Amino acid sequence: MIPLRDTIRSRSFPLVNWLIVLANALVFLYELQLSPAGLNRLFNIYGLVPAHLNWLNPFTLYPLLTHMFLHAGWLHILSNMWVLIIFGDNVEDRMGSFRYLVFYILGGFAAALLEIFFASDPYVPSIGASGAIAAVMGAYLIFYPGARVLTLFLIIIIPWFIEIPAFIFIGGWFLIQLFSGLLSLTATGGAAAASGIAWWAHVGGFLFGLLMGLPFTIARRKSNWHQDEYYPW
Repeated sequence: MIPLRDTIRSRSFPLVNWLIVLANALVFLYELQLSPAGLNRLFNIYGLVPAHLNWLNPFTLYPLLTHMFLHAGWLHILSNMWVLIIFGDNVEDRMGSFRYLVFYILGGFAAALLEIFFASDPYVPSIGASGAIAAVMGAYLIFYPGARVLTLFLIIIIPWFIEIPAFIFIGGWFLIQLFSGLLSLTATGGAAAASGIAWWAHVGGFLFGLLMGLPFTIARRKSNWHQDEYYPW
């Protein structure tokens, strides 16, 4: 199941969203120049390693930010950036560029905190933008539940294109993350870490996006209500 595009068109150019994509791409290009040992060192220094964080020493907390710009391979970065391009422009359009940037970073922080809480192995680095992108998806669900997502299904080798309501596409994705996260709690430390997917980062980011999206929706409804009151036509 591959999302191709949504049906909501932005009214403004998503500058911050594209700058985030560019930053991730530049970091990934740097990663490609490294040897396996150098890449492993980069992930252990700038990735999210719970055992390396000292909450009493702010200078050890920079991985909460830097881990969001590291990726483990082509599929990892391409899938993350593609989803961000599809949903991020509309969320930035609704929030405004500066607030969207703050929201994106805080969403990544929230995702990291839940991932740390459920970490099966505190010495395994967690990397990727998916936690912050999950926050974007949560806000998108609040803002545009009636939007549709053009999705590609491959039935054996036959492509099948279908528009799925956003609340089904994103809601179904979240349920998969939650179920997988709960399932990982029953696995041993090594087995849980072996999947390489930060399920709880996805859950934490998504819930953050839902909560932070609500004030914007309420404010918009109040604004529309006042407009109807004074300009009923």
